[in-house]
Amino acid sequence: MNETPTGMDPPEHDDNRTRASDPDSTGPHQAPPQVDPPTATTPSSGPGNEPSSQRSASDSPAGPVLLGGRYEMGEVIGRGGMAEVHRGRDLRLGRVVAIKALRVDLITDETFQARFRREAQSSASLNHPNIVAVYDTGESEVNGVSVPFIVMEYVEGKTLRELLREEQGVTTEQSLQITEEILRALDYSHRAGIVHRDIKPGNVMVTESGQVKVMDFGIARAMGDAHQTMTQTSMVVGTAQYLSPEQARGETADARSDLYATGCVLYELLTGRPPFVGDSLVSVAMAHVKESPRPPSALNPAITVSVDSVVLTALAKDRLQRYQSAAEMRADVERARTGMPVAAVPPVAAADPTATALVPGIADVEPEPASSNAGRYVLITIGVILVLGLAGLAGWALFQPSAEQVRVPNLLGMTLAEAEAALAERDLAVGQTSEQADPDADPGTVVEQAPTSGELVDPQSSVDVVISTGRERTVVPAVVGLSVADARPLLTDAELVISDVREEASDQPEGTVLEVLPPEGSEVEVGSSVVLVASNGKVEVPNVEGLPSGEAQATLRQAGFEVLVNEEPTDAEAAGTVVFQAPAPGTEVSFGSRVAITVAVAPDPEPTQPPAPSPTSTPTPAATATP
Repeated sequence: MNETPTGMDPPEHDDNRTRASDPDSTGPHQAPPQVDPPTATTPSSGPGNEPSSQRSASDSPAGPVLLGGRYEMGEVIGRGGMAEVHRGRDLRLGRVVAIKALRVDLITDETFQARFRREAQSSASLNHPNIVAVYDTGESEVNGVSVPFIVMEYVEGKTLRELLREEQGVTTEQSLQITEEILRALDYSHRAGIVHRDIKPGNVMVTESGQVKVMDFGIARAMGDAHQTMTQTSMVVGTAQYLSPEQARGETADARSDLYATGCVLYELLTGRPPFVGDSLVSVAMAHVKESPRPPSALNPAITVSVDSVVLTALAKDRLQRYQSAAEMRADVERARTGMPVAAVPPVAAADPTATALVPGIADVEPEPASSNAGRYVLITIGVILVLGLAGLAGWALFQPSAEQVRVPNLLGMTLAEAEAALAERDLAVGQTSEQADPDADPGTVVEQAPTSGELVDPQSSVDVVISTGRERTVVPAVVGLSVADARPLLTDAELVISDVREEASDQPEGTVLEVLPPEGSEVEVGSSVVLVASNGKVEVPNVEGLPSGEAQATLRQAGFEVLVNEEPTDAEAAGTVVFQAPAPGTEVSFGSRVAITVAVAPDPEPTQPPAPSPTSTPTPAATATP
């Protein structure tokens, strides 16, 4: 059987695409155009062999095409089975963009129109750093026909497919980090109720700064949308080498199908090849259904048992044995990357009841005479046809939903009360409830549910839900009395950020933490900022002027200062009172410094003058003349 099942992409591992994504949609790119290999929808669209009807929307003799009166569409930088991606320019904002336009020869095809519009609707509703942003959508007349288009973020980088083709490849550490970022994107899209359904290396880009971006929601669908299931009659959609078993069987895909595809991508990042390869698309798809993958460590001995467990859990055939959410898988990938024990337990492969079994004793049956072979072959043929017919009828009946079953609604984003009301409308009830910190969800809203949205269950069944507590919380550790250097790792371990270190005068050694804001023991959100108040090693000189000398000296010594006492005779202040100090009050000086005080003492008494002699009444003898 060499035909490609309708809608299934060819094995990506063997194609020549670099920045082109998949045959149904192509993401924003930087590289020169790469043309997809033949697909089921474009059987002759190989390089240099494009059908004459496959014209580009930008093929205009009048020069650059202007879409929506705003977007100038330039050269083709990627081409897929459904659309072409052009480098463009937003004339209003003056920025480079990527413009995806439905191929001109498919514009009249209602199936591709619906698929293209679904991609626009799905992508435009997602706003996450790990998802290629969609800026605008619309339709514009080009060469007389109305062309649908999507305006996207222009990403500079490489696809995982390109990184895998490079000689140095991708390390185990890089593989796990990339997978974590893919799961962040899927966690966000699943919470928004959107399943990607075509996760593969060609749909994941790594920017020049190392950021991972998931693109191409061309075959994505809303969870629980019964009219947009992944499988229509006789149609399988996806890329064979990353197709989940349920998709290969034609069943409805859910969020866990994306996790299976992510497991396939991680397997290829670790080993350099997908978990299953084959000569045809059908053989690869059947391998996903029937065969158990070899552990990655069998191909790369450097891979640990923990990483093996994560990959094999993601690749479980039974959805109930896989991770039940992207957040759960991302937590295990992070644990494996950091060397911590993982929660995953690889599922035990069960025998496939549909596998062909050897009939006992067939080797002991003697050959019949040639004359009777023809009749026996006729009987065997009729018997085989009857058995296959009955088996097919039984299988059809087995997979038909019971008339009494109901479909589980999408509860993500609802409060518990809203979820209870939504379930009650369908004769269902809330089962077990648990709480989980989630930075991307409002506190009190549902972030996980089991069974997931869209699954069929019996009436009066219960649905378990996980309620967001908002951002994870932590406790401010005890750091007062420690040095700032010793306090930093404790705060980092508590996932807190030191936003400022303020210095204050203190008798504590320089750099000692005096206070932390919020206070020790406070419960705050992870990532919150804290302020440390630390000693600058200086002490403020107290004011002792006007105090008695003994009291002043005691005050200064208690504050850690040496005291030098000087005396100054004065009668302006009472004797023994401090009339001056140096350094001045309020000055910050090193602990243990000397402070000089001047104490008033009584001035010495002034010396007394002897009394002046008083005059006498004795007459002075008169002078006599000498002869």
